Amino acid sequence: MLIKEKTRAGGLFALTALLLAAVNLRLAVTSIGPVLTEIRAGLGMSATVAGLLMSVPVLCFASIGLAAPRLAERFGPTRVVLGGLLLLAVGLTIRPFTGGPALFLLFSAVALAGIALVNVLLPSIVKAWFPDRVGTVTGLYSVALNIGATTAAAATVPITGAFGDDWRLGLACWSLAALFALPPWLLMARSREVTAGDTTDGSAPVRVSRHPVAWALALYFGMQSTSAYVIIGWLPEIYRDAGLSPALAGVLFAVTSLLGVPLSFLLSAYAGRLRSQSGIALVLGLFGIAGWAGLWASPAAAPWVWAVLLGVVNAAFPLVLTMIALRGRTPATVVQLSAFAQSIGYLFAIPGPILVGVLHDASGGWRLPLALMAALMVPQIIAGMAAGRNRQI
Repeated sequence: MLIKEKTRAGGLFALTALLLAAVNLRLAVTSIGPVLTEIRAGLGMSATVAGLLMSVPVLCFASIGLAAPRLAERFGPTRVVLGGLLLLAVGLTIRPFTGGPALFLLFSAVALAGIALVNVLLPSIVKAWFPDRVGTVTGLYSVALNIGATTAAAATVPITGAFGDDWRLGLACWSLAALFALPPWLLMARSREVTAGDTTDGSAPVRVSRHPVAWALALYFGMQSTSAYVIIGWLPEIYRDAGLSPALAGVLFAVTSLLGVPLSFLLSAYAGRLRSQSGIALVLGLFGIAGWAGLWASPAAAPWVWAVLLGVVNAAFPLVLTMIALRGRTPATVVQLSAFAQSIGYLFAIPGPILVGVLHDASGGWRLPLALMAALMVPQIIAGMAAGRNRQI
């Protein structure tokens, strides 16, 4: 079966492939937080090294993402997505069974390199296959992404328990999701002709780095990534240090992802119909300030409220994906804009999780790191309002 044109059946097949790939885009990350204490004990990992582990995703996304446009131009976007899913499956399978922090970080990087390629190319594939439904389709694949993230966050501890509290088996099982996503992309990649999902259109390349909107998107992407990866990496431990049980801490963390399921679809579909998304960026940032400030005051006082507030601010991710697709005039431009915004954005985000770990070690608590996170919502709001203006490249 070769997918060569935008028939209704071809569109449904492409949408299915998109959703299966999207489910995998956070499994490698959100499965770590709930068992981070056990991983640190098993591998002899300090809090600072654990912070580095939380920064590996952004480091891989920043460096590998820049290669995605050139790889897509040479091999085709569907083949590159297929290769990314293969890297993800290999990394997820091997990393739990390494013997120390260095190899665990290495094979985490292999898995995350695969995710980086898929991250960059999915917005352009959405633009190519569904140019009139960018917001809706972006919302759908953001929902799939959040379902995967939530499932990994909520189920890793129970699965680990089912395997006799062996966190290695609890983590390795998530490789099955990546393997399940491979067949539709293999069928799409087998096509030898230009498909409707290709992102090349014969137009002259665009130097997106010269455009202020690209830098605004990159900064917004970086700030929301900093917030998201601190939540992913440290929120369960913040709750556990406040006296909550590991199971409850995992559920509260899962709430932050679970909220993304309805919010991703509703927000992206709504944002896609607006000329400007600046107001949405402002509202999300205010929720973030409230959530981080609540944790700073007392994590255990209203843990469900803080989890909900941080779950809302995580909707900045589908918002920025929608804005990337809307700000580019053509699928080829969206590839360039997606690579630039995500790669530069992740460079901005690299220090965040590490700095949180360092500040925690230095201060012996969470108040100083949490004050930093609340303050970082201000540049996120400013960048989001600039990126949301009705402009195109």
